[in-house]
Amino acid sequence: MAHVTAHRRKILARIRRIGGQVGALEKLLQGDVECGAVLTQIAAVRGAVHGLMLEVLEDHLSEHVVAEPRRRGRAREMGAVTSLLRTYLK
Repeated sequence: MAHVTAHRRKILARIRRIGGQVGALEKLLQGDVECGAVLTQIAAVRGAVHGLMLEVLEDHLSEHVVAEPRRRGRAREMGAVTSLLRTYLK
């Protein structure tokens, strides 16, 4: 996945932020906080993971579907992406 390597620093920065958000969620759950604060943090984590997924998926589609010269190769990659999205969206 050369496209991931090309954007490694940006992706790793996102992952570190997600880790920080998950850590904050854990601290909230260890303390005595209201449900609203926990739900807000869960939504923030979900949003961050969703953003990461979209960024990597966009690069993947550009590199392995749009730029794929062979129709059969595009179809194969599109099937793989569709399967991945079905799993992700469950």
